[in-house]
Amino acid sequence: MTIAAPIAKSLQRASWIRQMFEAGARLKQQYGADQVFDFSLGNPILEPPPKVHETLHALLDDPAPGNHRYMPNGGFTAVREYLASELKEEQDLPFVTADVVLCVGAGGGLNVVAKALLEPGDEVVALAPYFVEYGFYVQNHGGVLTVARTQQEDFLPDLEALEAVMTPKTRAIIVNSPNNPTGVVYSQEVLDDLGSWLRTQEQRFGHPIYLIADEPYRKLLFDEVTNGSVLKAHPHSILITSHSKDLGLAGERIGYIALHPEVPDRALWQEALVFTNRILGFVNAPALMQRALPHLRGVQVDIGFYQQLRDQICGLMEDVGISCVRPQGAFYLFPQALEEDDVAFVRRAQEEKILLVPGSGFGWPGCFRLSYCCPSSVIENSREAWLRLVESYC
Repeated sequence: MTIAAPIAKSLQRASWIRQMFEAGARLKQQYGADQVFDFSLGNPILEPPPKVHETLHALLDDPAPGNHRYMPNGGFTAVREYLASELKEEQDLPFVTADVVLCVGAGGGLNVVAKALLEPGDEVVALAPYFVEYGFYVQNHGGVLTVARTQQEDFLPDLEALEAVMTPKTRAIIVNSPNNPTGVVYSQEVLDDLGSWLRTQEQRFGHPIYLIADEPYRKLLFDEVTNGSVLKAHPHSILITSHSKDLGLAGERIGYIALHPEVPDRALWQEALVFTNRILGFVNAPALMQRALPHLRGVQVDIGFYQQLRDQICGLMEDVGISCVRPQGAFYLFPQALEEDDVAFVRRAQEEKILLVPGSGFGWPGCFRLSYCCPSSVIENSREAWLRLVESYC
């Protein structure tokens, strides 16, 4: 074999998802993109706010030497100081500069943390339905992803299901709120209960179990809902976020890791995160984007725009008779498929030129993910196609 066996196996496991996207590309080429209703990708549709453009222009016009050179692997000190100050105020915890590490998007940050934490065979728990890349990120560093299903009715953590998968090798649980693929938001009460339960598991197994929050959607919240904080819920916690969604900068890969000030061996953790950021080849987060962040306090895309799309797609689903949990954030819907085989349902939807992602790809067969990160016209123009799809199951 010319490539590593684990990668070959991963490619086979993910091949049917790739087939869905390839089928979508063929449909667009055959019928024209305006005749295909693409709800498959979670690619932010809103452009960065004007303040982002103004800031980047100003930074590029700054003639000071060294602006685009390497910096400390953890990021520019001034930017880390700024973020630590923001976190200290937001979380009411004693963050210092070294608790924050700039990273190459949330995906990069998750790999940095996994590299620092895991030894071969260590286990990380994901709550299904979950972002499919978690398994690959954990595998990258010799770990094993185990899965606990959430509650059927609301996709919130099920402590009994979690209890069933915990072992002495469990090192962390990943939570994602607002959630991809469900749009569900974990309240502070939900996270406090999870943190309290996790401390009983730490006593049971005799070592820290980290609560890792993957939060690239943390500011995309609707209906005045508040996202809970893992940092307030559990002292052995790590927050990983990015500005891919709230600033519309997904392609610029700028994020950060925030280490809870009360983690065991705090100084060692601080060094480990900087070191793994370097040796994984990220070296440092993009310099220009780092320098922009302190100028963008309080700036974000129009969250109301995504909320209007949420309302529009939920209304459409109700009209055509498809049930789902109403999302409170992000830009995804995770409805029940109209047949047990969610992959077959998604293929049937393609016959109506509707592009979706099967729930099996998120560890939850029987549902499908729909991204409403698209023009309003795509939702409205898809109505007749949805009606035909539903009628074909009657």
